[in-house]
Amino acid sequence: MNPVPGISEAIFEYFDYEGNDDFYNENPLGENDSFYNPILPGWYSDPSICRVDNDYFLVTSTFSYFPGIPIFHSTDLINWKQIGHVLDRSSQLTNMEGQGVSGGIFAPAIEYNPYNKTFYVITTNVGHGNFYVKTKDPFSSWSDPILLPEIGGIDPSFFFDDDGKGYIVNNDVAPGLPEYEGHRTIRIREFDWENDKVKGPEKIIINKGSRPQDKPIWIEGPHLYKIKGEYYLMAAEGGTSGWHSEVIFKSNLPMGEYKSWSGNPILTQRTLNPERPNPVTCAGHADLIQTKDGEWWAFFLACRPINNTFENLGRETFMMPVKWSEDGFPYMTRNDEVVPMIERVNGVKRDKETTFGNKTHCDNFNTLNLGYEWLSLRGPIDDYYSLNSAPGFLTMKCSTVKSTEKSSPAFLARRMQHHKFECSTKIYFEPQDGEYAGILLFKDETHQYFLAVGKESENKKVSLVKISDQGDAVLASQIINQDSTSLKLKVTSRGALYDFYYSHENENWKKLVGNIDASYLSTRIAGGFTGATIGLYTFKNQ
Repeated sequence: MNPVPGISEAIFEYFDYEGNDDFYNENPLGENDSFYNPILPGWYSDPSICRVDNDYFLVTSTFSYFPGIPIFHSTDLINWKQIGHVLDRSSQLTNMEGQGVSGGIFAPAIEYNPYNKTFYVITTNVGHGNFYVKTKDPFSSWSDPILLPEIGGIDPSFFFDDDGKGYIVNNDVAPGLPEYEGHRTIRIREFDWENDKVKGPEKIIINKGSRPQDKPIWIEGPHLYKIKGEYYLMAAEGGTSGWHSEVIFKSNLPMGEYKSWSGNPILTQRTLNPERPNPVTCAGHADLIQTKDGEWWAFFLACRPINNTFENLGRETFMMPVKWSEDGFPYMTRNDEVVPMIERVNGVKRDKETTFGNKTHCDNFNTLNLGYEWLSLRGPIDDYYSLNSAPGFLTMKCSTVKSTEKSSPAFLARRMQHHKFECSTKIYFEPQDGEYAGILLFKDETHQYFLAVGKESENKKVSLVKISDQGDAVLASQIINQDSTSLKLKVTSRGALYDFYYSHENENWKKLVGNIDASYLSTRIAGGFTGATIGLYTFKNQ
């Protein structure tokens, strides 16, 4: 039975996403203990990880998307499953309205304190300060934010020492006037976990970076570890683009002094031949974890550009084993070593369902709640959609909030996770003048493509609209017979180019327009820290 849409609403029967990247097709996994990098494909940036016994928990950034901070669980490092979001209610994500898509929640760090058996996630809401949330059970809900007004800058992380003391390390501006653009510091302060507050003086432990004489830029994303009685401070350096890297320091005391390793950086791809096959770039912002068996692994962000020219998947989560130098420093790559696209975890069996590789996901909207892959902008949009109005369908009201506004439009998005993919949906929609619904490809407020169903005179019309800071430009359109009760829409990505299709009822797909430039949704063109998303969008002109 076909649903009947109400006034100013669209009904979607399904949303299908199928990845089809060449690398995975041409390089099938062999051994059961092997996996593809990135282990979390698509825009999962700034990974942080902790372990308690056999359980690993991993979080990543979400910037201005809601819910905030996805949390994944694994018992073997290969097989990961998302168990929820750390920030999943409005009381935890305030002051998001008005922030650009690359604002919001930066670089969460997860840590476990064995002295009170509590998990902590600490992060930054850009422009509004640093805070943390905590829980005894990461499979359940997290606390409301506990603010840290004494901690400035960004990228804070916790460290709990084996003497019971706690510390916070973070990035902050240089004291006084910075000597150059990108001059930053890493600071440390003791944390009183029994009373949920910092204590004692703040201390600068890194000024500028690993080689101050070279004026390194953007020292950030610090993590502190204690390994065999010594303290290691690891941080990102060089900015988040092609010069990105990871560096390491060591001290006998948590408050320093810290000595930079002569072999820094311990992870980067910046000196490699840009013409190499399947390039991985921008590697950095890492976190380390030791397995119960004593092995060390690094989780970090990196990008997969198309032909080494642009990327629109964002900064993805990679993992690789850690090696140790003769003088006792951890590292991931040296000289011309590349980040591997296929890696192994010895003794682990890969599940049939994984987070990596070419994946197909079909959402038939037949559950009471949306899956964890779905996101909205800056807050919940429960007033705009329903899974109950027409059971087995997603009903979305047309909102007057547009996707170009720094607010919460009627947009349900999921990450693009492959260069080559296909997305499709079936929509029941009787648009009135000025009403539109369809599939939105979204990079930020001024870089979007909208495959839209609307109205022209007494007929439906399907159009591809390019949305920019110069306004909306219709790239192609086609009048549809008004007798058609439903329409199917499809987007095909061929890597550097998009093709857009439509079909009514059970007819074959018809190409609306092809060879649309995918780089328009890339970081190279649009800038920012997020990857592109794709999903369902409705709006109406006021």
